[in-house]
Amino acid sequence: MLTPGGKIAVSGAVLLVAVAAAFLVAAPFRAEEASPAVPSGTSAPKRWTAVAPGRVEPLSRDIKVSAPVIGRIAEVLVRPNDRVFAGELLVRLDDSEALARLAAAEAQAALRKRVRNDASMPKGSAERRKAEDAVADAERALTEARIGLDRAAAARRAGRTSQAGLDSARLALSLAQDRLREQQDTLHRIKAASGTALPSRLEGELNVSRAELTLAEVELEKTRIRAPLSGTVLQVQAKPGELGTPSSEQPLVLLGDVSALRVRAELDEKDLVKVRVGQRVKVRADAFRDREFEGKVASIEQIVGPSRMNARGPRKFSDIDVMEVLVDLADPGPLVPGMQADVYFSPDTPGRQGSQ
Repeated sequence: MLTPGGKIAVSGAVLLVAVAAAFLVAAPFRAEEASPAVPSGTSAPKRWTAVAPGRVEPLSRDIKVSAPVIGRIAEVLVRPNDRVFAGELLVRLDDSEALARLAAAEAQAALRKRVRNDASMPKGSAERRKAEDAVADAERALTEARIGLDRAAAARRAGRTSQAGLDSARLALSLAQDRLREQQDTLHRIKAASGTALPSRLEGELNVSRAELTLAEVELEKTRIRAPLSGTVLQVQAKPGELGTPSSEQPLVLLGDVSALRVRAELDEKDLVKVRVGQRVKVRADAFRDREFEGKVASIEQIVGPSRMNARGPRKFSDIDVMEVLVDLADPGPLVPGMQADVYFSPDTPGRQGSQ
């Protein structure tokens, strides 16, 4: 039978054995945290000059598309993963009021033109009048070409027309834009020439009506939410019947050029001297812990600031200051925009510190 002193000694020995066992079990996990997994057969673990958390993003970054004006969403024409071209119609807001104003402006401009044509032409104004009419006609043609392209794009997405039909509509829009620029240049040159008569009262009233018509077309175009660049639809938050607002915090559509992917990492400012443009890196994503992705440092931002990746509420005293480092991926494989990833910077590549 053990004495009280013996019991204490045995209990102490058991406690020491338990602590030692816990240390041995935890050691491999700490090693894994310090260095990523290495292939079998490697004699020594990899060493890194720095490690930084980041997120995968499209080549263009995330493009948030919002409504330029407040309006009820009437139609959503795209879905996630759709490929879109620059200028393609994504969302249409309620346009009943804008269409009514456009019709009124068109009627007013047509009336003013008839009144002008019925009056005698002032001396020296024939060429200028002809150029003004040509510009007005080119503006209307451009509007019709844009409407035609919107219809062709919708038909193509619904499978009612071929790619050739869509390409033809895009070409028609491009030609209409070129034609308008040519007519505007001609009118500007004629107005600048000496001897060109100033507009009469009736001609001036027609010009005002045409300007109001152009303004009505601009207001109508604000109800058309278009793609600012060619890319892929990443997310659609717009729903018919809801209210669209000009807010970047709640975009209607999220776009991105996913022809290539990058990682935007947040590097602790203390590690800046360890990272250079052109430096090779390894990227590991939480979703694919057993895989490594090759990359290299493309640029290092020249400003230090608080972390934006995991920002939650007011800045705390314990928050670190970081610099954003952009990493180009050689082959992103299954990675998709928005994934969290860790960037491991290799020490064996010379480069230019902090260069863009």
